[in-house]
Amino acid sequence: MQSEDLVPTSKRLRPPVVAVTGAASGVGRAFLAKVASSADFRRVVAIDEQRGDVPDVTWRVIDVRDPLLANRISDIDVLVHLTADYGLDSDPGERRAHNLRAAQTVLTASAAARVRRVVLVTSAMVYGAAPDNPVPLPEDSPVAAESDTGVVGDHLEIEALARRSLRSHPGLEVTVLRPAALVGPGIDSVVTRHFEAPRLLTVKGCSPRWQFCHVDDLVSALELAALGMVSGVVAVGGEGWLEQEQVEEISGLRRLELPAGLTFGTAQRLHRLGITPAPATDLHHVVYPWVVDCTALREAGWKPQWTNEAAFAQLLELRGGRHAVVGRRLSGKEATLTAAGATVAVLGTAAIVRVARKKRRT
Repeated sequence: MQSEDLVPTSKRLRPPVVAVTGAASGVGRAFLAKVASSADFRRVVAIDEQRGDVPDVTWRVIDVRDPLLANRISDIDVLVHLTADYGLDSDPGERRAHNLRAAQTVLTASAAARVRRVVLVTSAMVYGAAPDNPVPLPEDSPVAAESDTGVVGDHLEIEALARRSLRSHPGLEVTVLRPAALVGPGIDSVVTRHFEAPRLLTVKGCSPRWQFCHVDDLVSALELAALGMVSGVVAVGGEGWLEQEQVEEISGLRRLELPAGLTFGTAQRLHRLGITPAPATDLHHVVYPWVVDCTALREAGWKPQWTNEAAFAQLLELRGGRHAVVGRRLSGKEATLTAAGATVAVLGTAAIVRVARKKRRT
């Protein structure tokens, strides 16, 4: 989605009423807690399937996929949509159906209820990770990620819904935030699991650059978007990036460098066998750069509270003794086998395939 395709922000005459979906947990709860006491909003409405614990807001219990949502948001000016399932271990078909139905219902209901603005969150992963990506990527770079069964494919489909909504409902402003690799309590992704491995997988001839977005910084960017201070497509992330050598020094982890063909071929075979949760294309985001330039936020006066170093340090703290290879969480026995050798330590191919075959025989 290009920023010029989006409806320009109108001036606010008075503080808006904001609604937050997914308000009972995760990023939704973090954003709700932030805006609940803000004088910039006249009233805050929390929407979820269950009532949460944030006080001083109006709770409305409803599934955002319910077409009756339009009746519950008729008094809303801005809706920030944070209901999503991006669990790596979720069934891919069910996860995508849930995410697309939720986004489609929110957009349709908002247009019907004459909500002025909807704010969606996808990911900077939609730019695609590639060895020849400029560092950083301009915010208006074309979407180049491959659509597949992974989480990135969900983000691409949601952005496609947003573009169609702009054509179908020209009176509805849609702002899309694309955060870099998210870090914070409860965040579980291909990137966070990458650092649960005993070695850091790299591809010969290319070194990744690492940019993180702490949940706190996403929340502050969402607040600006809800207030209409940024609009269109908005990238969110820490200033600058970390080189692979810096990441290895901070984490104490060493790299394992393999040819691209072996890396992605093995990862795709493991995914087809159902051994790893993410397709090989998702692995691109831990071996190739996808650093973004947060131009719109910077021009609005926004600055991240978290440096990439600090966000990465918290990511490491939150690992909690977990072990993973190619996005797959390992049991204690599997983790021991995986740590036994250098190649197995990262790809885990031999150990994981042996375990899988043994399970099929029993």
